[in-house]
Amino acid sequence: MALPWLRILDVVIGVTDLARSRRLRAPDQENAERHIERAARGGAPLSGLETRLAGVVVAALKEAFDRDTRRLELERAQLEAERERAERALALELLRQAGEREITRLRLLAGVAVVCWIGTLFFSWRLIGGPMPARATLAGGWVLLLAAIAMAFVAQAQVADGLDRGAAADPHAAASSGLAGGLALWLIVLALALVGVAVLVA
Repeated sequence: MALPWLRILDVVIGVTDLARSRRLRAPDQENAERHIERAARGGAPLSGLETRLAGVVVAALKEAFDRDTRRLELERAQLEAERERAERALALELLRQAGEREITRLRLLAGVAVVCWIGTLFFSWRLIGGPMPARATLAGGWVLLLAAIAMAFVAQAQVADGLDRGAAADPHAAASSGLAGGLALWLIVLALALVGVAVLVA
């Protein structure tokens, strides 16, 4: 029976490797334990490589922190800009709605003035043949009704112009019809009062 020379040789090499590794591991382990003990006592000075690594780590952390801070500031600025844009859009929408309501009111006043003027035409055949004061009062009522219609149209144009400009200085003034819008209503009331007086005089 032949001897397994290869197995024997393999076992011998394994034993020598084991002995050599134990001899090498013992000083390395002792050095590591001494280094840990010095670090635990706080007296272990950092080597040049460790100092450089610590500086690189600190610089990387600082750069990451600065980058995060800049990103947060940019996001905050974007949110603020979006909030201001939304507030401006809301203010413009409210202004537009107020302007549309005022224009609708002025159109209603103009329509009422036209209907009143057409309604007085039914009384005119009776008043034209009447006394002079009745005719003069009827003519004054017609003039006031026509003036009310004109004031309603002027006020509508004023509101539309204010909405087109946006009235950056005074947003409430953009939707206001001003003096013309207030006069249109009172002119209609006075005109109807004059027509009523003309009917009574006749």
